[in-house]
Amino acid sequence: MLIKSLSATLFVAALVAPVAAQDAAYGGPKNVPEFAPAFENQTRAPIMQSEVSLNVEEIATGLTHPWGIAVMPNGGYLVTEREGRLRHIDAQGNLVDAPIEGVPQVFNRRQGGLLDVALAPDFEKSRVIFLTYSKPMGSGTSSTAAARAVLSEDMRTLTQVQDIFVQQPPSPTPMHYGSRIVLHNGFAYITTGEHSSRQEREYAQHLDKTYGKVIRVTPTGETPTDNPFVGQANAIDSIYALGLRNLQGAALRPGTDDIWVLGHGPRGGDELNKLQAGANYGWPVVSYGETYGGRPIGSGKPRAEGFTEPRYYWDPVIAPGGFDFKTGDVLSDWNGNIIASSLNPGGIVRLALDGDTVTGEERLLPELGRVRDIEIDKDGSILALTDSGNGKVVRITGE
Repeated sequence: MLIKSLSATLFVAALVAPVAAQDAAYGGPKNVPEFAPAFENQTRAPIMQSEVSLNVEEIATGLTHPWGIAVMPNGGYLVTEREGRLRHIDAQGNLVDAPIEGVPQVFNRRQGGLLDVALAPDFEKSRVIFLTYSKPMGSGTSSTAAARAVLSEDMRTLTQVQDIFVQQPPSPTPMHYGSRIVLHNGFAYITTGEHSSRQEREYAQHLDKTYGKVIRVTPTGETPTDNPFVGQANAIDSIYALGLRNLQGAALRPGTDDIWVLGHGPRGGDELNKLQAGANYGWPVVSYGETYGGRPIGSGKPRAEGFTEPRYYWDPVIAPGGFDFKTGDVLSDWNGNIIASSLNPGGIVRLALDGDTVTGEERLLPELGRVRDIEIDKDGSILALTDSGNGKVVRITGE
């Protein structure tokens, strides 16, 4: 009996060990293991192992919760600090002491503040940049907003600051603002959040509110006539897609017109989605996660008819911020991959793609801690922002 019992114990241990090792590779066991993916590699794609040594170089330190970064065409960077400062790092890698003046007033509470920054495609001629931020709306409320402005030649001042989008209605909850902005083909795509509260999250399904949406407007704030809900009764014309929770990542896939978005799930259910006009991504009716208290979300199902499936999801979460598609000469073997930031457990996440399907995942540099944004520099090196009271801009290259 002792031998039989020992054999059974060893057999069970042999089965459990690989499962535990696999769970560890993906950050732990699933929160909702009963949810099966809709297709192969929709989650937990095979783990990849890079055969490269990564170098991490600090470009700038002493930043207060940096949130977004943009690469300047002639060298240097613009970086936002959530408290409301826009900073310039010059072409020599020096952080200019004085913040850029003229930034809109921000609602700097909890997750609110100055958020993303992007350059107009014709920046070298127009000097136009775009900012997203939490806009104070009175009586303790705020909204996700996007503004355009002209940056002076000396890099010290913004002028002609004009909002091109303000989320409606204002929210009393300073959470889940989104908000990334992508400029492409004469349009600005702006991501919003649904402000997190149990009542407000339902607004992600409401076409008369711009919570939990992707917005498409022109660079001066007009609504394109071919937006999918133009002319629909009780719908806001600027809405391009809906049913999203808190999109803090958006990027154009090089060589295509495809914009992909990356958002936070609750306890499980971070999602990578390919943006489609008029698509409904399901939040909060369906989700691959559960509430922080362990209760079902919405219908309690991960999918339902009429909702667009994510191209990839995580359970447990990586708590994603910004991401970009890899290009350039540095680490060129990764070109075409997605490089995503992770706030929890931290570091960066690399995804390999075959068409629109993820074929592999790799977790890298957890020692960076909370990473809020990723941008690819002109040479292909990876720029990462660490989110803390002593935040950094780091450059990642390979040997």
